[in-house]
Amino acid sequence: MADQVFTEEEKAAMRERAREAREFKKLSGEEQVQRKIAEMDTHDQEMALRLHELILGISDKITTRTWYGMPAYYVNDKVICFYQSASKFKVRYSTFGFQEAANLDEGTFWPTSYALTKLTKDVEKQIVELVKKAIR
Repeated sequence: MADQVFTEEEKAAMRERAREAREFKKLSGEEQVQRKIAEMDTHDQEMALRLHELILGISDKITTRTWYGMPAYYVNDKVICFYQSASKFKVRYSTFGFQEAANLDEGTFWPTSYALTKLTKDVEKQIVELVKKAIR
């Protein structure tokens, strides 16, 4: 099996995580997330800010800070979900994803991330329902 090679974007994400560990630890989680959102392009910023508002409005149990350079949302200090901007890896869509701590298990097969190009009222409703399910 050939050695795996990381893309430049993946290497940048690893460097970003190391930078966060050094620099961001002095900031509150909210400050960390607001800085990362401010670095995004306009389209990603708009989606990230709206997601931030939606997710934090679901429960006071949810806290936020960055995770591998992405806005992430935590319950009991475990990542539940995150937003990865399209520009982070130079791809055509952003990703809204869940981590292992999210209670989304349904049978033996279920999605853990979603491609996101636009936040409509229907998409917002689905995201809120998924996050509520994930934190129960």
